[in-house]
Amino acid sequence: MSLKQLNKTQRAAVEAIDGPILIFAGAGSGKTRVLTHKMYHLIKENHYKPENILSVTFTNKAAKEMKERVLKLLDLNELPITIGTFHSVCARLLRKEAKYLKVSNHFAIYDVQDQLDLLKVILKELNISKDQLTPNKARNQISYFKSKMVSAQDQLSKARTMIEKNIAEVYSKYQIELISNDALDFDDLLLYPLELFENNPKILLKYQRKWKYILVDEYQDTNRPQFYFLTKLAEKYKQICVVGDDDQSIYGWRGADVTNILDFEKFFPSCRIFTLEKNYRSTQQILDAATAVVTHNDKRAKKNLAAQNGEGEKLGLMETRDELEEADAIISALEKEIKLNKRTFSHFAVLYRTNAQSRPLEDSFRKTGIPYNIVGSIRFYDRKEVKDVLAYLRLVINLKDTISLRRIVNFPARGIGMKTMDKCVARAQNDGIELFEVLKKAKDLPIRGKQSESLLEFYRLIKKYFGLRNKLSASELSRSLIEEAGILRQYKKSIDTADKEKYENIVELLNSIDEFSQKKPDSSLSEFLEEVSLLTDIDHWNDSDNRVTLMTVHSSKGLEFPVVFLSGLDDGLFPLYQTLEEKSELEEERRLFYVALTRAQERVFLLYATNRRRMGGENVLGMPSRFINEIPLEYLDRIEFQSALTRRVIGGPKNKVTKVKVMRTVTTFDDFKVGDIVEHSIFGIGKIMVLSGSGENQRVGVVFKDGTKKKLIVKYANLTKVS
Repeated sequence: MSLKQLNKTQRAAVEAIDGPILIFAGAGSGKTRVLTHKMYHLIKENHYKPENILSVTFTNKAAKEMKERVLKLLDLNELPITIGTFHSVCARLLRKEAKYLKVSNHFAIYDVQDQLDLLKVILKELNISKDQLTPNKARNQISYFKSKMVSAQDQLSKARTMIEKNIAEVYSKYQIELISNDALDFDDLLLYPLELFENNPKILLKYQRKWKYILVDEYQDTNRPQFYFLTKLAEKYKQICVVGDDDQSIYGWRGADVTNILDFEKFFPSCRIFTLEKNYRSTQQILDAATAVVTHNDKRAKKNLAAQNGEGEKLGLMETRDELEEADAIISALEKEIKLNKRTFSHFAVLYRTNAQSRPLEDSFRKTGIPYNIVGSIRFYDRKEVKDVLAYLRLVINLKDTISLRRIVNFPARGIGMKTMDKCVARAQNDGIELFEVLKKAKDLPIRGKQSESLLEFYRLIKKYFGLRNKLSASELSRSLIEEAGILRQYKKSIDTADKEKYENIVELLNSIDEFSQKKPDSSLSEFLEEVSLLTDIDHWNDSDNRVTLMTVHSSKGLEFPVVFLSGLDDGLFPLYQTLEEKSELEEERRLFYVALTRAQERVFLLYATNRRRMGGENVLGMPSRFINEIPLEYLDRIEFQSALTRRVIGGPKNKVTKVKVMRTVTTFDDFKVGDIVEHSIFGIGKIMVLSGSGENQRVGVVFKDGTKKKLIVKYANLTKVS
């Protein structure tokens, strides 16, 4: 394997191995290819041993893809190279060096819901009402402080107003409670290594010698703790290569600092800079439109992206009356693309600024029978029944985890209410012992005999499996514990459809633990729980499914699709109203728009509504996003849409306008019967097998020629009788 498939600039960046390297990688310019080939080159040419290389990125999906590509290039099945997200790399480091920390090597990783549950308890203890401070606001504020490396003590000393003092007090108490629960949150995973390095120079030296060469993906998204983590590791050998695109820095709201990449040269004066400008993803029309917008930003490095896929089509611009018509317009354009260009559902992505915008889109897709995946809905591991089982497993690993204990002490129902738990908490505080240990002495509590017996039984169950945690595999322990706790039994005997689904979800969870144990036979339950806790929304997205993808622009980062619909381009929605006054925030919104456009390979549709229902149920008169107005007219093709028809406006000779109408099929209700052969614009020819309802509510069950079965609402299905 050689480096011949790389272009001149890519190859130069790969072969540059001495000293700090900064690679500005424009959208679609092959940064993953450069990173993987660089790892390949470092190992193949014996510049560095695999175990001396660290590669960090932001999603498990990207890390997995990177590792697979490197293994393929080297023709190996395994490699002792460290490739992972910042959080996973730091979590592993902390578990290894736990003896120097305030937590054990079995520490729990609290996700957002765990944090909120803990903050609810803290706010109650501090007697702070929701009117003064909500758990969610407290969590967001604490996370922001941590991203800026502001400690609870620092914030306490700075606090002036009552609100600031409340937040600082909650922050301080929150950190204490995390430690007492033997837990860290996501932000702590990044901060604790810095504390470790500061207090133990020998440990820092150990990891500097271990990771002599460092590669960083998506460097523009790093925050302050991540920046210091990397610079500390790299300061001995200064062998660090960072890849990123300042035009795609879109996480300022969670602490990311675009100046980390723009000022890289200041921190590493000897660095060499490479700019990748050949784009292998999009057409030139898309790139020029995106660049025209982002050049309105002041803070950016200049790049001139050149498309390798030709000029392509103009960006379609569609004005609609409201969000419902917007959804219909998307479906109409999608149907046309499928017919004319023989596309599949997986070729399409619908992007929006906020999750709330997905509802009318989902409604329309369901009504027309078009399959879709929505990224950002409730993750599998966030479903209540799944989190309940995970809480059992977490408690068995970590008896100090009071959040997990509170969650499952009455699941399945044991007659243990909140008042009983409050008494347990009071006893733990009075006696200075762990909450879990109070359960052993339940008979000494001022509660009914049945409740004390239930608490004691629960204590014995957890204690039993705590003793077995190192003797059984993750799979064996999980199945045995869930069986003995009676969780599956509870759902299995229920006739409720929802309970049946919960049963299946728990079975699926147990199957995933089985798979984990088979893949990693030497791994522990702790490692499985860590892997689950660090998953993100995008890690669950499956691009092999033949479905339209619906997601926020933030979630689409790093992905690509042949056709992209960018909906909700109303000024005040994208960009958001609250970003209009602050220049830095508006610039980030503009970068977000740039990211959205550059997800598209061949075709982009931009949609806005003149009337849209916003939060609170009010209709708001809309106007096109200012970002649309920043795109030169030469890159736009206005498409008019009115309910049941689409008209493309085409410039004719001498500035005359020619309108070509494309009518959508209109169906007369109650005109179908079982056995009719019908044609659908997307699914083709099929036979009606089932029919129910009448008028606007008429529904049909159709089996199409390729075997696809669909239940459709006639009103929306655009069915035509063939015979």
